[in-house]
Amino acid sequence: MHADNQVIFATAVFLITYAFIVSEKIHRTVAAFCGAALVILAGIVNEEQAVHYVDFNTIGLLVGMMIIVGITRQTGVFEYLAIKAAKSAKGEPIRILASLGLITAVLSALLDNVTTVLLIVPVTFAIARQLQVNVIPFLIVEIIASNIGGTATLIGDPPNIMIGSATHLGFMDFVINLTPVVVVIYTITIFILKLIYKKQMVTCPELMQNIMAMDENAEIKDPVLLKKCLTVLGVTIIGFVLHQFVHLESSVIALTGAALLLLVTRMDPEHAFHAVEWPVIFFFIGLFVVVGALEEVGVIEAIASLALDITGGELLPAGLLILWLSAIASAFVDNIPFVATMIPLIHDMGRLGGIGDLNFLWWSLSLGACLGGNGTIIGASANVVVIGMAEKRGAPISFMTFFKVAFPLMLLSIVIAMLYLIAWYILHTTMAMLATLAVGIILALVLGWLGKDRASGGAQKSNT
Repeated sequence: MHADNQVIFATAVFLITYAFIVSEKIHRTVAAFCGAALVILAGIVNEEQAVHYVDFNTIGLLVGMMIIVGITRQTGVFEYLAIKAAKSAKGEPIRILASLGLITAVLSALLDNVTTVLLIVPVTFAIARQLQVNVIPFLIVEIIASNIGGTATLIGDPPNIMIGSATHLGFMDFVINLTPVVVVIYTITIFILKLIYKKQMVTCPELMQNIMAMDENAEIKDPVLLKKCLTVLGVTIIGFVLHQFVHLESSVIALTGAALLLLVTRMDPEHAFHAVEWPVIFFFIGLFVVVGALEEVGVIEAIASLALDITGGELLPAGLLILWLSAIASAFVDNIPFVATMIPLIHDMGRLGGIGDLNFLWWSLSLGACLGGNGTIIGASANVVVIGMAEKRGAPISFMTFFKVAFPLMLLSIVIAMLYLIAWYILHTTMAMLATLAVGIILALVLGWLGKDRASGGAQKSNT
């Protein structure tokens, strides 16, 4: 196939695959796999190149964490936490709403947001039923909290997992650079959500007593297994914190944690592997190959050149462009395929534009894609999961019901993120300038001292 035809074919396959993923006419895993098969059959990429484009660090991290969480969920600890949070709120619906939001955000940061909502939503329905209040505000808060919380760490949201795998950024890099702004965004967002839903969160004291009568301890099904799971989970998280210093990939840490948990629990591997969302894993594999074909024929490089022309190759405008583009795009399409496309594009922007430090662009992409997922009910995987669970339980959430609350909050979060990125850029630029100035001053003093020393040495020789 001629080079120009390869470009057209690869682009067409990508767009058609993307269209099927967004429309959900066929399962997104099938769409991604068919797209991958087409670009390989057409010779755009061969088998070896296709394997090269698959990011096995992302795949390994997802599989490892899915196994760990899948075994841990059998203990009932997540139901325990949800009921404990409701009781700590004294059964008051508005306080429960905030408590469940906080639990969701924290668990989304430490595990992943899709798994978190799968665990929290069933308990939420039980609590809302006891209080006889509308469950939809709880679900909307949990969706928004899961995406905000997932933004804070490397393992919290699939886009962050992909960014971390494609760069040299580690767990603590995400925590140090993203968690502060995530805490601010979450606090402001929950405050506004409480104001929005305050009038709907009304019940009687008798029903509040139903919550206080719930026994959270009864949810713990296997205390011995729980201790083993929490120990291994703690060791795994410590491994994530240290993985850059011990020069191990995050996937190695996650898979080692999964192997250790399988060993200490003596659980049947076949049963444990049922916890792995294999359609999600194969969706990623197909997607990596389809995007790899675009990279192979030079489409990604061309788009990167266009972006550099628009921003003049300047770091700050490029970062803000990526932030807003990612946010708006991720609100209306799944943020995973969008980030898969953006990662090679940012790499090419760095290579073509001579941008030395790409970290600013990675933080822009992370904040835009993860927070932008809150814009609509189809913006992120966690959103789609909650919507599906709500429909099965007879509490459907319409597109507009979610949109009119979540989209303005998403825009507000992006404005806050933009201000944070500008401050981050100014701070790091100022520090770099000060460091350069300090080095210059020290160098000048040393040279001056050496010159003075030589002059005094010459004077002594002439006197002699």
